[in-house]
Amino acid sequence: MAGRVVAICRGADKGKRKKAVLSGFFRVGMGLVGDAHAGTDKEVSILLKERVDDLSARTGLSFPAGAFAENLLVEGLEWSDCARGNFLRVGEAVMEITRIGKDPALPHSYNYCGFSLLPRFGIFAKVVQSGSVKTGDPAEWWHRKCPREEEKK
Repeated sequence: MAGRVVAICRGADKGKRKKAVLSGFFRVGMGLVGDAHAGTDKEVSILLKERVDDLSARTGLSFPAGAFAENLLVEGLEWSDCARGNFLRVGEAVMEITRIGKDPALPHSYNYCGFSLLPRFGIFAKVVQSGSVKTGDPAEWWHRKCPREEEKK
């Protein structure tokens, strides 16, 4: 199932809300260029918009893109497909999922209006193919195969 990019978000400081931008460049070994988490073990953080919408419906609050410190807000992807080792093509970039959520034993201090989604629903990835991503670009899963290998066939 294909989804789409709702927002690309970046921030200069860790532990703070990120701001939505119209486009970004995702670089192998780095993540989103210009983001505070670029070059760390959590290069790219992704949230499914449906998770944000669920929280909004339960609380009656509105959560802007980047509120939960995510780099990519995407919609239309199945949560059941979010698995470590799967590949996601977003715009021109390709990312490999490295982790779902955060280790609950580690402290997580960032929240927005008292709510945090990344510790439980965050999808963390590393960039395996550099490329530009813009709002509205398609987002599509590849399961257990790097798209570059698939294209060689």
